[in-house]
This record gives sequence, structure tokens and C-alpha cells, in this order.
Amino acid sequence: MSLPTHKPTDLAAWEALSEHFKSQKSLDIQACFDQDPTRLDTLSTVWEDFYVDFSKNRWTPETKQLLIDLAKQAGLGEAVDAYFSGEKINQTENRAVLHTALRSLNNDAVFVDGENVAPGVSETLAQMKSFSEKVISGSWKGHSGKPITDIVNIGIGGSDLGPAMVVEALAYYRNHLGVHFMSNVEGDHVQEVLKPLDPETTLFVIVSKSFTTQETLANAQTSRKWFLDQVGDESAIANHFVAVSTNLEQIDAFGITSENVFPMNDWVGGRFSLWSAVGLSICLAVGGDNFSALLQGAGAADQHFKSTPYEDNIPVLMALLSLWYNNFWGAETHAIIPYTQYLRSLPAYLQQGIMESNGKGVDRLGNAVDYTTGNIIWGASGTNAQHAFFQLMHQGTKLIPADFIGFKESLYGEDSHQQKLMANFIAQTQALMVGKDRQTVEQELKAQGKSTTEIETLAPFKVFEGNRPTTTLLIDKLTPKSVGSLVAFYEHKIFVEGILWNIFSYDQWGVELGKQLANNILKADPEQQKALDPSTQALLQKTSK
Repeated sequence: MSLPTHKPTDLAAWEALSEHFKSQKSLDIQACFDQDPTRLDTLSTVWEDFYVDFSKNRWTPETKQLLIDLAKQAGLGEAVDAYFSGEKINQTENRAVLHTALRSLNNDAVFVDGENVAPGVSETLAQMKSFSEKVISGSWKGHSGKPITDIVNIGIGGSDLGPAMVVEALAYYRNHLGVHFMSNVEGDHVQEVLKPLDPETTLFVIVSKSFTTQETLANAQTSRKWFLDQVGDESAIANHFVAVSTNLEQIDAFGITSENVFPMNDWVGGRFSLWSAVGLSICLAVGGDNFSALLQGAGAADQHFKSTPYEDNIPVLMALLSLWYNNFWGAETHAIIPYTQYLRSLPAYLQQGIMESNGKGVDRLGNAVDYTTGNIIWGASGTNAQHAFFQLMHQGTKLIPADFIGFKESLYGEDSHQQKLMANFIAQTQALMVGKDRQTVEQELKAQGKSTTEIETLAPFKVFEGNRPTTTLLIDKLTPKSVGSLVAFYEHKIFVEGILWNIFSYDQWGVELGKQLANNILKADPEQQKALDPSTQALLQKTSK
């Protein structure tokens, strides 16, 4: 089985959507509520501890059905089967896409090239839990006999963003270990991470499938030197460095013993790898039970995605709305606004997941596309975001669909703060939808005692046109399980978008060119530099010592 191939703009449902859109250009969300008393029921859904409200969007039940028709005509059902069954849907790299196998609720058999990968997944998880328990309990000692106090995760891309985001998200569930993340090849960043650490009580987790990633290897070697400069005994590396990798030869040369190596699989893409051994730093930070709960939450979301009809399927509906705004309304960006400081790094994490996956200009047949794909993802935590970029969202000229993510219950029981947080969370989606018309503005200014001239002058600046679309994801409580489900929903949204746009979501060839040219510049001798363009030559000269 391979992914279905189609040109989306040639599908009958696309043509129907194009005709439908002509009648929707003047759609007013608030008016839709007045005209359809069942709108909220039709355009919202409940799953476990998630309530998802799609009703404050520029669509109608008819739009929803036409988009569902598009998903069916695009072969989404067939594609989902290929996705979960281990077919090599990452065709340009000839790989399966099976991060879902890492969190299977039933440990079901999943075959890749005739091999059931489920036993290996269970074995790796058991290894992670056992190792983490030793470090957390203090039974794993540094070379001098002291227990570990600090973990440094050395990785980049998915080997950094996912673990860092989840460790931050689950700060309430953290144990005593300090967990730090070293990613940027910038030496200043490396030194700032190392500066407060004690080599006798620090454990480094090096995450690189190939153990050749330029940034990760440079940072690992610098950390190794820092460690040996203070310890002076290469045999001590075995107590302070572990690896998540497949390159056993390079790992051995580094000084890491084979029992301190955690395996990776080529059927898990980097930006979807936090569920694998790449999540070792998460497991160390919150313990094996909480890491398992994270996996269980994602596994439950997987089951929802696989089995729920499209009418109530959360990631499918999220993806369909994304296409509706992207390809018909011409929206180029999408804002992610979590109303919790714990998830302040979620927008950055989703930037990689969404923009690296679906930032493609060639379809699955190798043809240049003539329709828009991908979204520019951005955002920040509320209420901070309200005092930063919400001005643009409320009164700017751009259409910016936004996801508002909130939790009904606070973790520390600060009810007064929680009430204020939720009031803002709810009010902003309402304000974006209803706005404020000229008549209301004038009445308010008159009530403030403003003169007729002042009212005429000020009124235009205080009008809000409203009709700005939002989707609300309201979750009972921030737990490892709910975070797992939330992240998995966005992963499946990415998959659905890729199917609808007829692109490969799981390669990232656009990342490679910069790497190649950086290596060329590093190795270029003076004669080779002469062949470079004048701008690049000048920059080289200005940065060379």
C-alpha cells in the first residue's frame, strides 16, 4: 500500500468548496449564531477531558461537510491505514512513520520489513525507566561516588525542542534533578549551560541518531573536554555520559560504554521522537510513571484519530479548518496561544513540527504545486501575548486564525489567579469574534463626557471589526496524559494536512542544503573561497580571524 496521490484542486470537493466560498466571503460568525441555534452543538466536540469549540470560525455546517468530503476524496482513510500499519509513507527516504508505535495502548504488533517492532519498543521503554530510577534514586553514582544532581540534554531540532518543551510543560511533576538543554552550536550558549554545573554530579545525555550531527557533536566534544579538564580521568566518562544513537563505533570512541546506549529507530522522525529514547531527559525529569502517562495520553489520541468519524475527529477537523483558511481565505499564519506558562514553548515546538513537515512546494509525484501549502506558526502564552501582539490580531489587516488552549483547573489551587486567567481566556475569543462597532464606541465616548468633535476624532481608532476566527481547546487539567494527547493531536493534524495537500510531510530536504554549504564554507581554502559569490566572500572575510 502507498499513499493515495491526487491533485487536490482537481477533486470535485475542491471545486464545490470554491463555489461555496464565494457565498462565504461576507460570513459573520456572530450572525451565524443568531441564525442557527444548533451551531455550537454542530461545531464543537467532547473527547475524554477535552472540549473543543470550533464554532467561532468562519465556516458553517455546510462548509464542514464539504471539507469532510474533500478528506474522503483525497483518500484520508486509506492513508491513515498506511500510516499506522508501518507502510513506508516517507517515500523519499524509504522509511515508515511509526512514532505512534511508541505509545500503543495495547502493545499491538506492528511490522516494518517483516519484523514486529513492538517488543523492541517495550524493551527500550523498560531500559529508560530502569536507568531513570537509578539516577533519580541516587543509586547511579558519578565517578567520585556522589549522586547525580543535574542532567544536560545535548541535541538539536527534534532531539532538543520536544524534550525541552515537555520538561518545561511538566514542571509541576518534576523531581529534584536539574535538567538543562544544550542545542545551539554557539559557544557562548554552551558555556552558559556548563557554567553552573559540577562535573562530579552532572550526567550528559547526547542525542544524535548518527552521532555525526555537526552542532550536537561539537557541543558533546566541548562538554567532554570541560569534564576531563576538571576530572582528568577518561574512565570517568562512563559514569557521566550516555547516548541515544545508533552509531556504536563513534559512541565507543567517545568513551561511552555500550550498556549506556539507548537505541533509535529510522522509522521515527526527529520532530516526532520525544516519545522514543530521545525522551530520556523527560523520563529523568518526571520519572518513569509520568513518562508512561505521557505516552498513554498520546496513545489515546491515536485511537481517537484512527476510529472517530470525521464529524467529531479533533485532529481531522483542525486540519480541515487549516486548509479552509490557507487555501480559500488566503491566511498565511496560524497563532497558537496556550493560556498556561507551562506551555510557553509549545508554539516554538509546533513551528518545527508543522513548518518542517508541510513547508513543501513539490507534490508526491515530484511536481511543483500551484496551490498554497504549509502555515507560518507563531504564538506565545496568554495572558502575556495579550500585552504583546494581540493588537495585530484585534485591529490589524491580516486574517490570523488562532488556537486558544486552556485548562479548567490550576495545579496549585490558586483560585483567584485561575479565575482571572480563565476570564481573559474566554473574553479574548469573544472579543475577537464580536469586536466593537462604531455606534457602541460613540455611546461609550459620550458617556465619558467627550465632545462631539472628540468623539468624531477618537471613534475610528476604537472600532473593532471582529469576525476574527478562533478555535478553543479547553482541557480539564494539565497532566502528563493530557499533554501527551494535546501534542499527538497536532501531530495528526500535520499528517492530515499533508494528505490533503498531496505532499510528503515526513522528509526535510530543505534542512540539508544549509548543512552542506556550512560544511563547504568550513572546509574552503582561499582558492575555493574565490569561487563564492561576492556577498558570501565579504561575510567570510569579516568573520575570519
